[in-house]
Amino acid sequence: MNLALPALVPALPALGAAATLAVGKKAPGLARPLAIVPVAVSAVLALVVALQLGTGQVLDAATRLTPTGGPDIALALHLDGFSSLISVLVGLVATCVQVYSTAYLRKDPRYPSYAALVSLFTAAMFLVVYSGDLIVLLVGWEVMGICSYFLIGHHWETEDARSASLKAFLVTKLGDVPFLFGIFLLGADAGSFRIPDVLAAATDGRLGHPTLIALLLLAGVAGKSAQFPLHTWLPDAMAGPTPVSALIHAATMVAAGIYLVARLLPVFLLSGAALVVLAVMAAVTMIGSALCALAQDDLKRVLAYSTVGQLGYMAGALATGDREASVFHLVSHGAFKALLFLAAGVVIHAAHTNSISAMSRIPGLRKRVPDAYWTMGIALVALVGLPPFSGFFSKEAVLTAAEHAANGEALTNGLGPASAVPEAAGWIVLISAGLTALLTAAYATRLFLVSFHSPQAAGAQAGGASQAAVPQAVASAAGHEADAPYSPELDEADPATAEPPAMRWPLWVLAIPTMGFGVAGLRSDWLPALLDGGSLRPSAVTAVIGTGLAVVGVLAAYGAWRSATARLATGRPAPADAGRVPEQAGAPIAEVIVADPGRTLLGPLFGPARHGFGVDRLYHALFVRPVTAAARLVRFLDREVVETYVRGSGAGANLLGRAVRLAQTGNAQTYLSALLAGVVLLAVLVAV
Repeated sequence: MNLALPALVPALPALGAAATLAVGKKAPGLARPLAIVPVAVSAVLALVVALQLGTGQVLDAATRLTPTGGPDIALALHLDGFSSLISVLVGLVATCVQVYSTAYLRKDPRYPSYAALVSLFTAAMFLVVYSGDLIVLLVGWEVMGICSYFLIGHHWETEDARSASLKAFLVTKLGDVPFLFGIFLLGADAGSFRIPDVLAAATDGRLGHPTLIALLLLAGVAGKSAQFPLHTWLPDAMAGPTPVSALIHAATMVAAGIYLVARLLPVFLLSGAALVVLAVMAAVTMIGSALCALAQDDLKRVLAYSTVGQLGYMAGALATGDREASVFHLVSHGAFKALLFLAAGVVIHAAHTNSISAMSRIPGLRKRVPDAYWTMGIALVALVGLPPFSGFFSKEAVLTAAEHAANGEALTNGLGPASAVPEAAGWIVLISAGLTALLTAAYATRLFLVSFHSPQAAGAQAGGASQAAVPQAVASAAGHEADAPYSPELDEADPATAEPPAMRWPLWVLAIPTMGFGVAGLRSDWLPALLDGGSLRPSAVTAVIGTGLAVVGVLAAYGAWRSATARLATGRPAPADAGRVPEQAGAPIAEVIVADPGRTLLGPLFGPARHGFGVDRLYHALFVRPVTAAARLVRFLDREVVETYVRGSGAGANLLGRAVRLAQTGNAQTYLSALLAGVVLLAVLVAV
């Protein structure tokens, strides 16, 4: 294969970003083609590279960048089946996001800088995926963190965007510090930063500190991939533009941590303790995020917590030693989660609010956004994991991997011995993944029913409410979406719908892999071979259990919704805790409570789950308050103690100067008298 072809994949978006920044303001008409064309060409090239590489092949090439006195740093390419597959996902999602953004942010004066950052973000993820050197991979890793800071804070005039971008930057950097030490220690033990050399050292057992290395790397993974306890930045990152959310959640940034563990899985298989830590981290992340998603009213926060939970699935599969299942779910999730966020952006664009309770009172919302309605339904079914959509096959692959690990038969596929995976890790992942499947079905069903099928909207429409007036009324009560402050009116090119063409066709492009990609896992001569062997077919036991739990979750949410809407229709009193819930979107408090099936399903857990179980408050008490108190103490010491001495020194010099100035009278007789008195005084002192 010609090495220039894979080298162009990360280079083109980076050059497009530079060109967009250079000419975007001077020639705004060029900003959109400069944003779309390089990323689209990179996506095509990534597909060509994947097809040329084929299955079971590896491309490894490197040139030394600089000597370091220790392990050298090399500009290296390391491509195999699963890295080429992820690069195709990155290119597809990034292209759809760039096209979608041309309509979503069409009136944004900062669009050129936004588009340039998205292109640079894409180039950084390509660099992470294609890099064969850990130090070069680290460069892409950090560039993504910087881009996410600027993109999440794109609407910096809002307080939410500013605080969310700063929080995302600080939390991810908190994980990056031990991650950096882990890379240095790994390179020192292996004698090289080259990924093939590191994997060879792990396979030969030449790593001296595998557990320490694995735990240090997991800290960075927890930050980038939003795993407990460093997950809190991702829901707050919803203050950024919706297309950015789709890119971060589906194909970049959060996927980078999972990709790194998958790439270096032989290192983790040397430490059973690290695998158990990863399994526990994944279990807490899965269950906690699913409970939080069931209690959220903000559409994008529901999807954000959903992403956290699905990343927990991927981390859980890695904890059981099955890289193929994890990468399979990563790619499958990337397609349907990008579709969910882009469809949510269309709905928000039409409804003028993020609140699903406010959307429930907009008449004819699903008729105004038919493409978003149907594609969101498809993506939610894939998220729930019902056959025959992609989410079913990839999620069942994770459950199957956990089942084998629990039985002591981990599917490591030659990356390490099956006995290296503790059975406890398999049981932890299996039980938590099953419970999460139940909760995922519940919150996905709640989201769809409350947003589009509420009887409140039907009643408003039957009462003759104007389809144009009602959204404006809801918007004035609930407030405009933080990331669309410009004017989410109906698109002029298509006045009959709230879906501009540039926002519509990316939905159907992503719907294709959402519906059909999972079936590829059944073909042992294609997807499993591309992922370096193994079987991705679900076992009968996990398929029945997983699907059964998903169906139970759907029925439970549907029953709670029917019960809640029936109480609302009959005017029965609200639950006893009505007085503790704030009024939302201008609706009576009782209506908001009764119409939300999440409250019925969670009961007393609803309040804590809505606020993320107080993790942010705990961090505020443990870290923010002590740091701010220490800062206040330092400021006091600096201003009241150090500056007091400085001011005292200055005051003493001033007083001395004044005293000397008083002695300078300009009278020669006075000077001679003082001189004579001094001489006499000195003579007396000498004599004495």
